[in-house]
Amino acid sequence: MSKVLRLSLTWRARLAIALTALLLALWVEWSRPAAVVRLDEGLRDTYLQVFASTRPEDRLVVVDIDEASLKRVGAWPWSRTQVADLVEILLSHYGARAVGLDIVFPEAADVSGDARLASLAAHAPLNLAQIFDFTERPLSVEQGVLSGGGLVVAGQNGMQAQGFIANHVGLSGARCVGNIGYMPDTDGVLRHVPQFTRFKDQIFPQFSGALLRCAGYADVLLPVNAQGLWRVPYAHALSAYTVVSAADVVNEAIPLSLLTGRLVLIGSSSLGLGDRVSTPLAPLNAGVMVHAASLSGLLDLAEGRAQLPQSGRIILIFWCVLSVALMTACMARFSAWRGLLVLAGLVGAWLLLAFVGVAHQVEWSVTAPLWAYFFLLVVGIPHEWWQAQRRTRRLLSTFSHYVAQPVLDEIVRLGLQHSLAPTRRQVTVLIADMEGYTQATSLLSLEEAATLTKDFLGCLTRPVLAGLGTLDKYTGDGLVAFWGAPLPSPDQADRAVSAGLAVLAEVDAFNEQRASQGLAPVLVRIGVESGMALVGDLGTPFRSTYTAVGDCINFASRLEAAARDLPTQMVIGSATQGLLLLHETRSLGFITLRGTTSRIEVFCVA
Repeated sequence: MSKVLRLSLTWRARLAIALTALLLALWVEWSRPAAVVRLDEGLRDTYLQVFASTRPEDRLVVVDIDEASLKRVGAWPWSRTQVADLVEILLSHYGARAVGLDIVFPEAADVSGDARLASLAAHAPLNLAQIFDFTERPLSVEQGVLSGGGLVVAGQNGMQAQGFIANHVGLSGARCVGNIGYMPDTDGVLRHVPQFTRFKDQIFPQFSGALLRCAGYADVLLPVNAQGLWRVPYAHALSAYTVVSAADVVNEAIPLSLLTGRLVLIGSSSLGLGDRVSTPLAPLNAGVMVHAASLSGLLDLAEGRAQLPQSGRIILIFWCVLSVALMTACMARFSAWRGLLVLAGLVGAWLLLAFVGVAHQVEWSVTAPLWAYFFLLVVGIPHEWWQAQRRTRRLLSTFSHYVAQPVLDEIVRLGLQHSLAPTRRQVTVLIADMEGYTQATSLLSLEEAATLTKDFLGCLTRPVLAGLGTLDKYTGDGLVAFWGAPLPSPDQADRAVSAGLAVLAEVDAFNEQRASQGLAPVLVRIGVESGMALVGDLGTPFRSTYTAVGDCINFASRLEAAARDLPTQMVIGSATQGLLLLHETRSLGFITLRGTTSRIEVFCVA
């Protein structure tokens, strides 16, 4: 398979993995499977718990009918007169801007108390409550008389109710009434409330919105999801709210400055009254604190302190495309460990951006890009690791024919994945050849000639590999080797000359062995020269080899041939002589190399 085709297939696989990861993230964002939603909401809850503002919320006060109030004022239910007293004290003595009563009165009680409450609800800024039931039941609950409804208009995407518990008919003339019914998420946590509720042919406002309108604020039309639910911001920690005991209000023990001009919510934290819900801030909260969080969010929007929630999908898509493309490029370029570090960085960067979005009520899926990163972790990085292993095996297979084991080990240690790619390098070339090979083998049998050739090439090869040189090729009765590639070699000239001297010593030892057998000696000629060469895996799609191509190879070959007429077996070129640090040389004079017209100075080891 050609290198171009291999590269094309590799990148096709990478692009397929990247596209799958991207589509996975977008599918999660658009489809929002239940398991993903639970994980998203869990991360959002964690953010809210950590970063909810503790700055005091000075626009509203919660009046708590707590255990102390029940002990001091009396057990629940209080008489309507006592409730009316509490509301009147808040509006008249303390000058509260408006009061929201998070209590439903489905049955009439003491006449005078009910009459006072009815009058306050009709003329004062008092917001009453009613509960809508959103659960389908065999027999719907309909108790009391609904108030505060209006005809459905465009843009009011209300949640359909199945039943209700409203105030008794004596309070049906209330000017401000809001729904306190809710439907928690599947994990039991209350994160959304309906801005509007549909029942039959009418639509009813949410409690906090109705209280704002009662206090004179303009309506804020909130973006809701497909079910008509608005996400409660929960921007303030529970400790940020001012909570006072109802008993202290009744006894007028609260400073005027704490309540004057503020919105007041009356609710209960008493376990005996059963108004407890789970929210992102805590597993058990008084229901009135949900209205407090809703009211804070609506006030922020009404006063321009916050922006309307956005989907954020354009930003999410851009981030996913950019980060997946970056990760794909990094996986192709870096090792698996570096790829993991880049992936961890992308996860951290996205979570930072995602939580900034959460702080601004962006409704994107926090985990959508994380699913893409998970796919890259379990598929993309292993694929690149496998590709790297293939390249390494191919590299080792190729270089095992050319270099000694120490060089091979160093290549693996340095992770030179692109060592086979052709590149220009300075190298020192050694070419060695047997002098009179044809004459030496003419009288030998085929087997004897083959044995002589193998033994002689062994004399040439061992010093080259021992000197950490690269074996380029055999040339019948000789070889071509070079230093400086695939690993850089600052002392390449000295290594090449040392290898040449070792070759001469090996041949001398070989000749001594031949002499003991009554055989004629063989002679070797060596040429050494340095210069720039194109080094790499060169060839065609049908066959390629790791080799060097350049003028220095040609000069080394001609120096080897020139040794026939010079008083030395190893001729060193002027470029190599200029790089030598360990070997002393002497000049052999100037010669004209075969095939050239210029005269050059050549050297031998002194």
